Amino acid sequence: MGRWLEHSVTTEIKAPVERVWEVWSDLEAMPRWMRWIESVVTTDDPDLTNWTLVAQGFRFHWQARITQRIEAQQLHWESVGGLPTKGAVRFYPLGAERTAVKLTVSYELPAMIAPLMEPSIMGTIVTKELQANLDRFRDCVESPSAG
Repeated sequence: MGRWLEHSVTTEIKAPVERVWEVWSDLEAMPRWMRWIESVVTTDDPDLTNWTLVAQGFRFHWQARITQRIEAQQLHWESVGGLPTKGAVRFYPLGAERTAVKLTVSYELPAMIAPLMEPSIMGTIVTKELQANLDRFRDCVESPSAG
């Protein structure tokens, strides 16, 4: 059994919440802005996806199920196989043309890796990467070609 780590990051996006939700909801496009995500494939069940992550020389696969979906407000998920992970993304309208997005991701650091990594160092690396990903997401939403 490994150790669970949790990270939360936020960003503000110059776009209405419906637009931000629409871009986030295209899960298969996530590798465009989530650097460590190699692929996301939706199954026949739209709430079930297959994920591949490549980071620091390691490759992880898991299947995730959306456990709660409230359109233009929040999306929660958890893994149902592979890398133990869960998380949520929440959307907060800040007016007609601005939205705050908060992403929280939790995962179990595999037992084979946990002894090799100091959680505070690993946490800093992952938090910085998640923030960079969320900032790339913001740039993607705000880009004129994103429409």
